[in-house]
Amino acid sequence: MEVSLEKLTGLVPGQIVGTYGYPCINGVNSLKAATETEVSFLGNKKYLPQVAQSTAGIIILPEDYNGLPRPGQAFIKTQNPSQAFSIVAGLFAPMAIVYDQGIHPSAVIHPTAKVSPSACIQPNAVIGEYSVIGDHTVIGANCYVGAFTQIGENCLIYSNVSIRERCKVGNHAVIHSGVVVGSDGFGFDLQSANSKVPQTGIVQIDDHVEIGANTTIDRARFGRTWIQSGVKIDNLVQIGHNVVVKKNTIIVAQVGISGSTVIGENVIIAGQVGIIGHIEIGDGAIVAAQSGVSKDVPPKRIWSSQFHAREMKDFYQMEASMKRLPVLRKKVLELEAKLKQLEAKFPASDS
Repeated sequence: MEVSLEKLTGLVPGQIVGTYGYPCINGVNSLKAATETEVSFLGNKKYLPQVAQSTAGIIILPEDYNGLPRPGQAFIKTQNPSQAFSIVAGLFAPMAIVYDQGIHPSAVIHPTAKVSPSACIQPNAVIGEYSVIGDHTVIGANCYVGAFTQIGENCLIYSNVSIRERCKVGNHAVIHSGVVVGSDGFGFDLQSANSKVPQTGIVQIDDHVEIGANTTIDRARFGRTWIQSGVKIDNLVQIGHNVVVKKNTIIVAQVGISGSTVIGENVIIAGQVGIIGHIEIGDGAIVAAQSGVSKDVPPKRIWSSQFHAREMKDFYQMEASMKRLPVLRKKVLELEAKLKQLEAKFPASDS
């Protein structure tokens, strides 16, 4: 596929610097890999040195970039290069797959289930009793939808997803392969031979939510585990029972959130964060990668408690020093007290 320079520049607002050497563009690529007829971009200043070395025909850059293009190369300086590049990349994206309406003969649909005629139920899917599948929703191959579960309109449920009994999924949700929604929350009575505590609640997923592959969302002990509208969840995330994730929050891969925690609106939880139960992350907060969160995080704060890998001997030296801190603190306090006594006995001379 080829796109004219006129069409591309019409989609990307910004200042053009230099002269592109070809009549058309035929693709997008990274700064390192792009050729003379491809478009690239700078979305992270970490890769700034690659701009001068890139052979990309057109590079989309921040407005404050001061370098000059090489002959035959053009820069487009714009306010949001990442967003602009996404628009351009969309021109070269493969055509969306069109799913045929109807129920595959190998699917198992309970007689009491209500499946929209415009829905697509793929091979070997199982739809339980009294469940509801909305208009234009796709239930992928080998999916399981439990009894009394409701799935709204225009949802895309990829293959091998399990959405268990009595759960609710809103409209325009995207759920990737391997996701389990509504498995039992992890609840056991430790004083009664680890007997299981019944998990009688549900999971509710609101509109325009996307859930990455192999993520698990546990049903509530009572009430609901609630993923509110616009939330985006990456792969391999664990969300415990009765957790509430409020609107437009982003949760990156390998995060674990323990039960009854409330995550506010527009929060960013970076990769491999662990969050203890029964706390609250305020609206607009950011939790840095690999942090362990054990208490409430105030709104609009950036929280970090990460430990970076280091050479083993350095790590053990630091650990040994940490153990000595109480003794060192006591000595410092004693020295400060003695210093005050000496200052009182021998006051400093004005001369």
